[in-house]
Amino acid sequence: MPSSTPQLPRPAARDASGPGLRPGQTVVLAACADALLILLFAAIGRDAHQRGETVAGVLATAWPFLAGAALTWLALRLWRAPLRVWPAGVAVWLGTVGVGMILRAVTGQTVVLAFVIVALVSLAVFLLGYRLVVAGVRRLRSRRARA
Repeated sequence: MPSSTPQLPRPAARDASGPGLRPGQTVVLAACADALLILLFAAIGRDAHQRGETVAGVLATAWPFLAGAALTWLALRLWRAPLRVWPAGVAVWLGTVGVGMILRAVTGQTVVLAFVIVALVSLAVFLLGYRLVVAGVRRLRSRRARA
């Protein structure tokens, strides 16, 4: 039985894209930023251990973490608010490291405590860092718009 109550329009998402970007573009940009930062993490790590930065080498190092990020995005439907620090940023950070380490372990790659700590800290800076910057910029824009 249909309701006789008129439907009110839904409020805009709290993770609105801002001027010039549609929500779908925000999702693509956030997913690409996550992937690029994970690749950067792998490249920096390979360089620190003098393993060379061949594309194949960086991809071999990064794939477990990229898979972890992708699975987290899908499992938690992070496209709904991809730039929010909480829960999206924290979820993709912990999912990337957690699933990434599990995949490294089951494929015979090294998983030692020092590496887990470095991955947690580095990927927190990368995956949470840009989201914090975006949140700060949005907060400033909001204050200026109200003033």
